[in-house]
Amino acid sequence: MFVEALPPAPPAPHRRRVKARFVCLAILSSICPVIASAQLVSHLAPQFIHNAEIDSLPDAPLPQLSSSGAANTTPPVTLRRTPTNILKDQATIWTSPAHLREGDLKWIVPLGLATTVAITADHQVMSSKVSHDAKFNHDNVLASDAFTGVLVAVPVGLIGKGVVGHDDDAKESGVLSGEAMVDGAVVQEVMKLIFLRERPDVDNAKGKFFQTSAGTDGSFPSSHCVISWSSAAVLAEEYPDWWKQAGIYMMATGVSITRVLGQEHFPSDALVGSAVGWMIGHYVHRKRHHKERVTPYD
Repeated sequence: MFVEALPPAPPAPHRRRVKARFVCLAILSSICPVIASAQLVSHLAPQFIHNAEIDSLPDAPLPQLSSSGAANTTPPVTLRRTPTNILKDQATIWTSPAHLREGDLKWIVPLGLATTVAITADHQVMSSKVSHDAKFNHDNVLASDAFTGVLVAVPVGLIGKGVVGHDDDAKESGVLSGEAMVDGAVVQEVMKLIFLRERPDVDNAKGKFFQTSAGTDGSFPSSHCVISWSSAAVLAEEYPDWWKQAGIYMMATGVSITRVLGQEHFPSDALVGSAVGWMIGHYVHRKRHHKERVTPYD
């Protein structure tokens, strides 16, 4: 589904490292002017914008190869290492703008444009396109909670299966999905506090940013989307059969759609939340997936 290009090998083995070209921090470093311009456009020409769509998401980077061409050896996936790994992930995420390169424009530009178009369309979509029927909205909120619950419960079940049944494949899938979800939860909460966006049920769905009244319950990005897509990206990598991937991504897509239909989030909230979550999950798997199996607490 996603095509990746291996990054060039570093000049010496002792300098090899993972350069995280991460969409979430590219968004954080570039979205402010995008938001400003989008809100201006939305006041000048809302009648020309009806919908926004992005065809594909950029791939997360692969771990770099050594100078000999062999892939770096990653530590085995264990529960004990997870807290340390999460701290390392956060350090990589928040310093990633320093590692952006010219080639990253191929995904920064399309995502930035898609986000701009989505923000300009947000008010029109939520005020006149999405139903305001209370029962319809409530049913969609319940559906989004159910889809998210499944994508959270599956990793928990896989960890249990790995521990009780000594199934290392299941254990790895559960641990990496859990790591990705925690990473996503931290990132989305910080983004909410930065952008302070009002939810659609405030001020006739104008979706204003940088409103202190939004507090920790801001609309941008969607927490459900970030967490669901973080989990889905790992699970889809761990279980690559097309029908399993289709089911996993259908549930994640269901979360994104129903958060909007439930009048809980704007389309841009769901778009950015989905992109950030997918990138986090894909990155965690590519960085920590390990073919050698160990017992859960080794």
